[in-house]
Amino acid sequence: MIKLYLNMVMLGSPVWKGMGADIEQLRAILKVRLMLDDRKPRALGQAAKQKKEVKNSTILNFFLFLVTGFMYMFPIAFVSDRILSLAIFFSFFSLSLTFMLITDFSSVLFDSRDKHILFPRPVNDATLTLSRLLHVFIYLTRIVLPFALPAWIMLGYLDGWKSALLFPVPVLLMVFIALFLVNGFYLLILKVAKGERFKDVLNYFQIVTAVIFFAGFYLIPKVFNGKELLTIKITDFPWLKFVPTYWLAACWSWIGVSVNLPGSGYLSILAVVFPFACLYILIKFLSPNFSAAIGAIDGVETDTKVKTSATTIRFKKSLAKKLANIFNRHDDAKAGFILAWLQSSRSRTFRMRVYPSFAFIPVYFLSIITTDDTAFTEAFHKLTYSSKYLLLLYMSAYVMMSALTYLTLSEQYKASWIFYATPVEKPGRIMLGAFKAIWVKYFLPIYIAISVFVLNVWGFEVVSDLVLALVNVTLLVACIARISHKRLPFSTMEQVSQGGGRILKSIVVMLVPATLGFGHYMAIHMLWLKFIFLGLSVALLWLVLDSYNNTTWAKMADAEK
Repeated sequence: MIKLYLNMVMLGSPVWKGMGADIEQLRAILKVRLMLDDRKPRALGQAAKQKKEVKNSTILNFFLFLVTGFMYMFPIAFVSDRILSLAIFFSFFSLSLTFMLITDFSSVLFDSRDKHILFPRPVNDATLTLSRLLHVFIYLTRIVLPFALPAWIMLGYLDGWKSALLFPVPVLLMVFIALFLVNGFYLLILKVAKGERFKDVLNYFQIVTAVIFFAGFYLIPKVFNGKELLTIKITDFPWLKFVPTYWLAACWSWIGVSVNLPGSGYLSILAVVFPFACLYILIKFLSPNFSAAIGAIDGVETDTKVKTSATTIRFKKSLAKKLANIFNRHDDAKAGFILAWLQSSRSRTFRMRVYPSFAFIPVYFLSIITTDDTAFTEAFHKLTYSSKYLLLLYMSAYVMMSALTYLTLSEQYKASWIFYATPVEKPGRIMLGAFKAIWVKYFLPIYIAISVFVLNVWGFEVVSDLVLALVNVTLLVACIARISHKRLPFSTMEQVSQGGGRILKSIVVMLVPATLGFGHYMAIHMLWLKFIFLGLSVALLWLVLDSYNNTTWAKMADAEK
């Protein structure tokens, strides 16, 4: 498989050579990169100790992407205007590719290991940049093919063999455009943000992009009416001819498909010229400073930045110590609290995975309250007369569960030896301290924000529901931590998969929110029943946290089996 992809991209050797790349060096670098990709373990379904190569992962990923590709097929299948349907298809497809590049391939595009391995060698900037671009291109080809295959087959079935034969060309050009946009943006960030600041800016941009993509996926369909979408015409959107994805769709004018917007024939030429011009500009003019900027990522910051960073760290440590003393009695628990508080801020991977969950809650909520195709304003007006605030309150558990999931994972998991080198009798105290840190730092702020919104919409009559939901949600995540997260903070390799027993326990635990939420809903109009329910929940929460606190080394070992 490696030889197939390698030979495929090396067919363009005359072009790559004209751009200044050394062909032999380019082939050698790409071969090593592809070999390393094949040796990476899967994130799910493979234990850390397994060394055996996974042979069926490519087939499995192809099937999963193929299923996802059916989603991109619907504009072609149901929108009557062919050029408009293709413009919609390429727009969604390019957005998905760009999102994947931003979120998943930054480590490929900006692999700082190059400065230790390749920079001392006589490898020019054009070769390095092309190796990264072609590496990502090959990786994307494995994704683009199954994504585009359903639309490809549908287009051939509806429009004939000419349309099917033309289809791969605009798809390939679309990939070039996505590569240029992402790389150009990354290079722009490198110009503005130096060293460690680049990683921070990139991390927050990835978070914002993930939220926007997620929100658009769920909320944009709410804006359109299904029947209107079937009869929509491209003449209603004359501005589309200034969008590159429309230029790709205009390529179908070559095979006789009618185009209603004037000048589309010339725009179809841009569909070919623009991607190759972007690729040429990126390699020829932007690459000279590329390698130097990559080398600066791990460079030393200026004295001013170091002082500022030191001041920030001292403030965070002081705040963490004060809160640790408030919420914990034992020194072990205080240590776990401080460690989880500080490390969750320092870990970019943790932030990237947890921060988007803050935005997912309102997006989910807006998606749910508009399921009957009602307008947003009308849906908000009806909220006051409903009890949907309970749904919003219990959805806040998503933040806490997301943070708990990644609390135990770390790329530097070997540093957890310190836990086993100290005379800690009950590791449960450290885990409970970390649990409280996540509860205070991530869950409590979002719950307070949701509570302010609920009070503003439904009034102070629901204060008792806010208190009961707070206890119930805490009880829920405490049960999940007690059963499924018996690990010390940031002590587990990220590729470690959960055993079948723990997965089964997690599924059983998920019945808890349904039970708690149903009980709360039944007591929503009976204050006395809420107080009884609250007393029972508080007692059960105390028992669960006490059991979690008393977790011994032997119980942790049993949980790993």
